[in-house]
Amino acid sequence: MARLAAVQRQHHPPSSLSLLPSSFSDFNGTRLHACIRYKRKVWQPKGALRVTASSTKEILIGGGIRFITVLLSRQQLPSEPDKYHADFSSKAKAFAVPRRSVMALILSSCIFSRVGWGDIAFAQQSVGFREYIDTFDGYSFNYPQNWVQVRGAGADIFFRDPYVLDENLSVEFSSPSSSSYKSVEDLGPPEEAGKKVLKQYLTEFMSTRLGVRRESNIISTSSRIADDGKMYYQVEVNIKSYANNNELAVMPQDRVVRLEWDRRYLSVLGVENNRLYELRLQTPENVFLEEENDLRQVMDSFRVNTVAS
Repeated sequence: MARLAAVQRQHHPPSSLSLLPSSFSDFNGTRLHACIRYKRKVWQPKGALRVTASSTKEILIGGGIRFITVLLSRQQLPSEPDKYHADFSSKAKAFAVPRRSVMALILSSCIFSRVGWGDIAFAQQSVGFREYIDTFDGYSFNYPQNWVQVRGAGADIFFRDPYVLDENLSVEFSSPSSSSYKSVEDLGPPEEAGKKVLKQYLTEFMSTRLGVRRESNIISTSSRIADDGKMYYQVEVNIKSYANNNELAVMPQDRVVRLEWDRRYLSVLGVENNRLYELRLQTPENVFLEEENDLRQVMDSFRVNTVAS
């Protein structure tokens, strides 16, 4: 690893150099040692700047890129012996190319700091699944083993990706006292069930904020017979939310519409115990493209089970 050394000026004998860890690792193994002496009231440095090669990649940087630029182009000091200056020049040539790598690294760091990590979604690929079984309410499913359970979220059960907070799953079901479903086909064909699911989502996401607009469409609807012999409906919808950056602005040109979020919603519907069960998956569209296989495995694993009376 490259190391960053800082030179502290003191009014007693030559100062010592303290090496601090640095992320710059491509400096061709050159170490710079600076020995500069000062008088109390005279600010002209005396002595020479000596450069020696080292097998370890360590370097003294005293002032960043501006110091490096001056260092590489400096003239021979009046009191500097010729052999020291010639030795320095040869080492500076070897250092000139890696300097570009340093500049690129600093520039990229600046760009990322301006973008902001909150605008970037990092999804961690799951390495397996765990099974969740609710014997009391009568359902089960598999979920990515790195997801965590969140309590008090309003659903009967709620799991969330710890890295992408907009990615989660939940299970809800109707009350047996207010419903008497016999089959998922009581909802009509999958297309009609898809319209009901989308309407329910839009009702839940209804906002009182000025300038908020939602765009939605049904991507697909389907039905399948699982290995338990029961029929399940699967519904996929996309919902986008737009909002004005300044909803109180008077002039239309001052109200710039921006995309707040773009999400994929996956629902699996099943009926058992006179209840309608729904497994819900929510994920940003860009994350869905990366984790589609895992999410579909979660959908296919959903089962509704008979509850012992």
